[in-house]
Amino acid sequence: MSTSFSLLVPGSNATGSLDVTAPFDGSKIGSVETGDRAVVERAFENAHGLYRNRDTWLDVPQRIAILERAQALMQQRRESLALEAAREGGKPLPDSLVEIDRAIDGFKTCVELARTQAGREIPMGINAASQNRLAFTRHEPIGVVLAFSAFNHPLNLIVHQVGPAVAAGCPFIVKPAEATPLSCWRIVEILHEAGLPKEWGQCLLVDSLETAGAMVADPRVGFFTFIGSGRVGWMLRSQLAPGARCALEHGGAAPVVVAADADLDDATSLLAKGGFYHAGQVCVSVQRVFAERSIARDLAQRLASAGSAMKVGDPTLPDTEVGPLIREAEVTRVDTWVREAIDGGAELVGGGKALSATTYSPTVLFDPPAGAKLSTQEVFGPVICVYPVETLDEGVARANDLPFAFQAAVFTKNIDTALRVSSRLDAAMVGVNEHTAFRVDWMPFAGIRQSGLGTGGIPYTFDDMQIEKLTVIRSKEI
Repeated sequence: MSTSFSLLVPGSNATGSLDVTAPFDGSKIGSVETGDRAVVERAFENAHGLYRNRDTWLDVPQRIAILERAQALMQQRRESLALEAAREGGKPLPDSLVEIDRAIDGFKTCVELARTQAGREIPMGINAASQNRLAFTRHEPIGVVLAFSAFNHPLNLIVHQVGPAVAAGCPFIVKPAEATPLSCWRIVEILHEAGLPKEWGQCLLVDSLETAGAMVADPRVGFFTFIGSGRVGWMLRSQLAPGARCALEHGGAAPVVVAADADLDDATSLLAKGGFYHAGQVCVSVQRVFAERSIARDLAQRLASAGSAMKVGDPTLPDTEVGPLIREAEVTRVDTWVREAIDGGAELVGGGKALSATTYSPTVLFDPPAGAKLSTQEVFGPVICVYPVETLDEGVARANDLPFAFQAAVFTKNIDTALRVSSRLDAAMVGVNEHTAFRVDWMPFAGIRQSGLGTGGIPYTFDDMQIEKLTVIRSKEI
């Protein structure tokens, strides 16, 4: 059944619409209205007008009540939200159910942050200049939050971007990925149903890249949060008006270093999940595994066996483990990269073929060329490359030899090895005997170098969306 969604911009009229199709079979599952620059202007007038009028600000008890009601509504609709997310994004239903549970818990985290945040006292009275003074800080919303989101976690990423905005008291305008807008619409409508005034939480798709660029360049943006490709994110950052703050979350080609003493049974199950989960369409998906030569081929064969045992297909079925890529063109691209690596000397250990127009087999390659796209760029597909190395230091050096870095991992039974490797890997997080795609929503999540700017994770985004304002009181009684 197809569902139609209207623009969530009060006072505006749509200028077009976009059909939303399931990536697995191409069936139409919904349509969403789109808007032009006049709609964008109305959205900013609504949001900025609220922000500039302090009498309209939502107080903390209101924000908490809205987020708590939203939690309850999401819990009531857990199965339908997960099924719709699986249909529009292609993530298998069991993983989509995990995602909706994370999203619900994300709103809970926002409530806890709003409930417990406090300012701090700044020392005064410690020299002649600071005598008879009391200084303390409080927090205020930074302004209008503009959020551009990605397709691969259509429920949870939206919660990461708009949940902290509600908790911080910021009006928000969110533009979801065109491939997966339905989940975003559901979340924003739930917030409205929970009591968020419609002008405080607006959602829209736009008619062109030029209109999207104009949104980012608008001087009324207080904070811009972007999740998506590095090429687009860094370009949009350059268009921000002076004074606008931002956070960018991109991707990488996540490296793993595996020592000869690692528990290969344990490593195989974790690395296969981290590499093939959501068909590899995760910004920190396991991609490059540097294993000591004595165990490298064995590990590659184990990973290939694990991949071949996974059921690939319809993401709405409860036993599917790997779903489709988001577009048919992505299947062609991934296969082209795999063929390029094989032609350059890589050994195909498992997979390496399209299973349909929309699905690709979990694939393992052994020792691709250092200059291959699979070795130097983010594949965003179900492909793991295993490279034999003579020493762990060689593995670390090769892992670090790219212009981006995000999350990494090391597998070993030796604590000294774990500490040596983890301290030398270029990464914002290193998992020890844990895959690179591990994440809980309250931890810092940060790409470094070209992989991002700022720190994601709900508490850190909450902080970014606020101003810490200092008040200084002078009194002879102090």
